[in-house]
Amino acid sequence: MTSRRRFAIAAAAGVLAAAMVPAAVQAQGVFKIGELNSYKSQPAFLEPYHRGWQMAIDEINAKGGVLGRKLEVVSRDDGGNPGDAVRVAEELVSREGVNVLAGTFLSHLGLAVSDFAKQKRVFFLAAEPLTDKITWQNGNRYTYRLRASTYMQVAMLVPYALEAKKKRWALVYPNFEYGQSAATWFKQMMKDKQPDIEFVTEQATPLGKVEAGPVVQALADAKVDGIFNVLFGPDLSRFVREGTTRGLFKGKTMVSLLSGEPEYLDPLKDEAPLGWIVTGYPWDKINTPEHKAFVAAYEKRYNDYPRLGSLVGYITMKSLAAGIAKAGGTDTEKLISAFADLKVDTPAGPVTYRAIDHQSTMGAWVGRIAVEKGKGTMTDIKYIDGASVQPSDAEVRKLRSGE
Repeated sequence: MTSRRRFAIAAAAGVLAAAMVPAAVQAQGVFKIGELNSYKSQPAFLEPYHRGWQMAIDEINAKGGVLGRKLEVVSRDDGGNPGDAVRVAEELVSREGVNVLAGTFLSHLGLAVSDFAKQKRVFFLAAEPLTDKITWQNGNRYTYRLRASTYMQVAMLVPYALEAKKKRWALVYPNFEYGQSAATWFKQMMKDKQPDIEFVTEQATPLGKVEAGPVVQALADAKVDGIFNVLFGPDLSRFVREGTTRGLFKGKTMVSLLSGEPEYLDPLKDEAPLGWIVTGYPWDKINTPEHKAFVAAYEKRYNDYPRLGSLVGYITMKSLAAGIAKAGGTDTEKLISAFADLKVDTPAGPVTYRAIDHQSTMGAWVGRIAVEKGKGTMTDIKYIDGASVQPSDAEVRKLRSGE
């Protein structure tokens, strides 16, 4: 064989080997997910959330990953403000090379990252932010959302508020997107069903900085029959303690968003306000096989019980795994198509990501606050499927088009 022929064969073999390397690397590589959240500013919810998604990732990878490849999560703190959240999202995409984003907690941060996803054409699964704008007014084709929205959770509570047949109501809420939206929907839904209702006063408080004394006094002075509360976290604890001390809640119908979640009940211990009608997560009273298996695995791993954040984090990563498997990878356009009407089996039951507005049908538990063994819990619980508290498709289309 001539030297020229040997050289040609060697060169051809080299080209073939080089062509095969990327495919081998791809097959042996990972699917990278960029995750960002307000871990430092909202630890009560997000520490359990981190545990939940990490458990899901480990379970998925232990079973061989997705399409033969492991899932890898690159997680960052978003600084608790929209500017930092967008900067972190940009770093995850440009420096870490992710083309799938997940997470966020506060509504205004979720909206900022959703807009970033739209501008950069990156798939974004909003795990926790509740604002309706994420899937309606500001909805875009790149963003899906897991958790039941503000509209959905208010709609779950309104029938209970109507049953009380109270005429004079007050509202107290954190003065940012989530709180404002919840107050607006409560007033609208109640007025539609009970036209003679009066909303006597509203207390819109700075997020994380409620002055409980003046707020409680203003509500007491208004002489209302019912109070709709949207405060959460430390703000909720301060409000409950001050209101209990001053006897504000006696004889009143109390309807409260999120207040049955362990993240917010646990700090109150036996001071949890009895009888409040709430959405929440009574983890120890949910007896479906899927949920009991989730609790058992979580307790074995962490020697602790799950919070709602744990469940949301877990389902977030299980959803992404299901979407990536259906899409055949993390190509943005294929993921968008895959998530349309994607069905995912979860500890909360089957969940579907609706094609019409990119909102999942994950529901929530409604019940009343009680105290058992020195701790706040929920009684008279009922799981309400998210699909049952959505407006009609025609109304959704109108909201999503901004008309």
